Amino acid sequence: MRIVIAEDSVLLREGLVRLLREGGAEVLAAVANKDELLEAVDEFSPDVVLTDVRMPPGFSDEGLRAAQQIRSKYPRIGILVLSQYVELTYATDLLAGASAPGAGGLGYLLKDRIARLEEMMDALERIQAGGVVLDPEVVAAAFSKPRTDPLAALTPREREVLELMAEGRTNAAIAATLFLSAGAVEKNISSIFTKMDLAPSQDDHRRVLAVLAWMKA
Repeated sequence: MRIVIAEDSVLLREGLVRLLREGGAEVLAAVANKDELLEAVDEFSPDVVLTDVRMPPGFSDEGLRAAQQIRSKYPRIGILVLSQYVELTYATDLLAGASAPGAGGLGYLLKDRIARLEEMMDALERIQAGGVVLDPEVVAAAFSKPRTDPLAALTPREREVLELMAEGRTNAAIAATLFLSAGAVEKNISSIFTKMDLAPSQDDHRRVLAVLAWMKA
């Protein structure tokens, strides 16, 4: 896996480089701001970009805006955004570019997760494979919000399935977590799509759209 890192903190940036190399990744560049990130992506064409949300000069959403620019120019590149806090607006904005089939994966994790090598590499591998990964705390915050129809029509089991879908889990992983058969998971997902009026389409990724609709409700 070929990765470009963008993080303004020197200590954290160097720590990420060592961590990812220990996990077997090839770190092509480690930069400190949005402009350097965009230049590194143009130069190296990585498999995955790992970027902080907040970077110089404004320390607001520079990393997220850079991720959106990269997504627009190089849709195949996977992107993992790191944040210090749960910020649902940022996570929702990031997911808005995740629905096209064939595009690279997307992820949003809290920085607390990056010290756990196995968890970090698992997230990056799922993103490289085109999946969507959301931090469990982000998912929990999204699911704690009051909901309106048609989301309120979901059963408790369907909500559990959708929550795991939001974390980027496969059907097999959902089945193992909830002690369900593969058929039962497929039935619940089909019911979720029906209740949320998400018809089959070659142009959209229904799992992502379901999660995005939930977060926006």
